[in-house]
Amino acid sequence: MAGGAEGGILNRKDQHLDIVLDGRTARYRQAATGFEVIAFEHCALPELDLEEIDLATPFLGRTLRAPFLISSMTGGPQRAAAINRHLAEAAEALGLALAVGSQRVALSGSGDGGVTRELRRLAPTVPLLANLGGAQIVDEYGLDEARRAVEMIDADALIIHLNPLQEILQPEGDRRWRGALAAIERLVVALDVPIVVKEVGCGLSAAVARRLSGVGVDILDVAGAGGTSWAAIEGERAGTEHQRRVAAAFSDWGIPTAVAIRAVRDAVPGAVVIGSGGVRTGLDAAKAIALGADLVGQAAAVLDGAVTSTEAVVAHFRILHDQLRAACFCTASPTPAALRQARLLAG
Repeated sequence: MAGGAEGGILNRKDQHLDIVLDGRTARYRQAATGFEVIAFEHCALPELDLEEIDLATPFLGRTLRAPFLISSMTGGPQRAAAINRHLAEAAEALGLALAVGSQRVALSGSGDGGVTRELRRLAPTVPLLANLGGAQIVDEYGLDEARRAVEMIDADALIIHLNPLQEILQPEGDRRWRGALAAIERLVVALDVPIVVKEVGCGLSAAVARRLSGVGVDILDVAGAGGTSWAAIEGERAGTEHQRRVAAAFSDWGIPTAVAIRAVRDAVPGAVVIGSGGVRTGLDAAKAIALGADLVGQAAAVLDGAVTSTEAVVAHFRILHDQLRAACFCTASPTPAALRQARLLAG
């Protein structure tokens, strides 16, 4: 990759971060997650002590203290290094899983953004997930690069993120997606760690989940609509009015997170399902689990804390933890798995 192209990627990642932090996408149409139209039936007689609730969740051969994944975030190398350090320290302190942002820049040698084995030193006991783009494994990267991405952080799994809408809305995006499924299958067969496939805000459908399951992908992150709109972000980055208007039309595009979770769970009952996309509270997390998620991912909602300090990230997830425990208590659910039996009402 040429130096100019590398610089362009670094600049783009910093622009993405600024747009999310500044809230500039608020003027675009926003998709709803679907969580807002469902509620739990309250149990006034839980016959359960709050201290009995156990949120421990197995994932990738390790045990999380709560069913939370700190989802992939990004930024230019200098900012990303601080973000990744804060997230890794918080993940270890709280016993949560951590997924890093795209390692495309690190693999190119343009700067590691803190995505090194230092992350494993900071978080020795929790699952770490490496990350590559679906478009990149079609043309640019193969098994060697995937292994390097995993080895770079001593990862427990490799995420392949799918972002076709975002890529075609970027002037510099990747348009070549033919062969992505076959490339994923090659990695499933050859890599020594599990492959996780996730969308980045438009959701996974039942049909796509079945196709991925058919090539051996057992962990699916739905990353549905209702959270960060990458179409809106690319609209803010657009260099021309034409590009902005094309992107703006898709700002609320995608499968709502609640719908995607239920559809993927029904389509591939044996998969590990991660519910992410607009999860803002521990009550949202409880709804995601009740709909079929095994874990719940969160990124944008913790970004302010991530750029500030480890303590801010810890404080954020402690709130989510206690909100989830309260939801378990008021539905007489001693574990996250028991939430699957809690009755949901239409709002």
